[in-house]
Amino acid sequence: MNIPFSPPDIGDEEIKEVIDTLKSGWITTGPKTKLFENRIGDFCRTRKAVCLNSATACMETTLRILGVGPGDEVITTAYTYTATASVVCHVGARLILVDTAPDSYQMDYDKLEAAVTERTKVIIPVELGGVICDYDRLFDIVEKKRELFSPSNEIQEKIGRVILMADAAHGFGASRKGKMCGEIADFTCFSFHAVKNLTTAEGGAVTWRDIPGVDSEELYKQYMLMSLHGQSKDALAKTKLGAWEYDIVAPYYKCNMTDIMASIGLAQLKRYPDILKRRRDIIEAYDEALKELPVTPMVHYSEDGISSGHLYLVRLNDKDRAFANQIIEGMAKAGVATNVHYKPLPLLSAYKNMGFDIKDYPNAFHMYENEVTLPLHTCLTDEQAAYVTDTFKKVWMELC
Repeated sequence: MNIPFSPPDIGDEEIKEVIDTLKSGWITTGPKTKLFENRIGDFCRTRKAVCLNSATACMETTLRILGVGPGDEVITTAYTYTATASVVCHVGARLILVDTAPDSYQMDYDKLEAAVTERTKVIIPVELGGVICDYDRLFDIVEKKRELFSPSNEIQEKIGRVILMADAAHGFGASRKGKMCGEIADFTCFSFHAVKNLTTAEGGAVTWRDIPGVDSEELYKQYMLMSLHGQSKDALAKTKLGAWEYDIVAPYYKCNMTDIMASIGLAQLKRYPDILKRRRDIIEAYDEALKELPVTPMVHYSEDGISSGHLYLVRLNDKDRAFANQIIEGMAKAGVATNVHYKPLPLLSAYKNMGFDIKDYPNAFHMYENEVTLPLHTCLTDEQAAYVTDTFKKVWMELC
């Protein structure tokens, strides 16, 4: 067999929606993008949602709207993809990385609490693999540190404490203690990249909780301005009779979603409950097949939460990176593509050059050094899923 790691699950419904958009004559940001935003807000149980061209754009735009910049600090985990951290650098703030807890993919919350200073404006929790972080603990931390917080713009003042902006690139459709990912953190940023559970090819969305004293419609307008050059009217509004005139309120950015992208997303969203169910079926089959091996899969489903089931991360107990790489090579020879999530940021040149040293993040390194990610997607048949785990066990036995 030849099993790719994470191909997009695109069917006739997505193709029909895109054709409909192409025939409509409106292919940039327009009615389907607005409809997709409304549907995402409904799905996440939030008043509003904004669709942009990537989760990275969502995070960076949110930081800019929050007024985060030079002199500020933003804290996130050392165990994540670069996008989580790069947006902090883009706005000129100081990046603070926190190690994971022992044998955990999530930040060490005690170390996170100690890292908060009077310069801290935002914490970025990461919903790795689709598993939502412990927001009871996170909100407890930012409330405890409320007296340190010094707001520098109106929205910061209204919130009155360090802001939690979730990197939920993996988290769309997850829930924790009855709340949907998107309504838990102050702001939540999703990815709809080609490899994600729900895809628009590229793309992302941001949602937020209601903020006392902040008009969600006005906040939505701020995102529109930030994502469309600071133009006071979008292209759709300018098509109204005699409504050509516009203003540029500031020299902002260009990162809008198009109706072509939104068309794919609208069709995907209709299928999404079935997509989540299929992912859970595969995860449970993997868990059952690997239970006799000395490996530790990520826990996706618990009393506290239901994962989006985005990634199947497996730690190879008491093994090292060299052994894990041999597993990857052996599976590749058998036609099964695997991956690693992630190299901790301090192992990467960009972050080494900022002064980060992996020696300061031993728990993150320990999580990485024996991690392998198995293919998990809704194009997998039951037969292919069984072949993945059979191949994993076979390669394991050959190496041991």
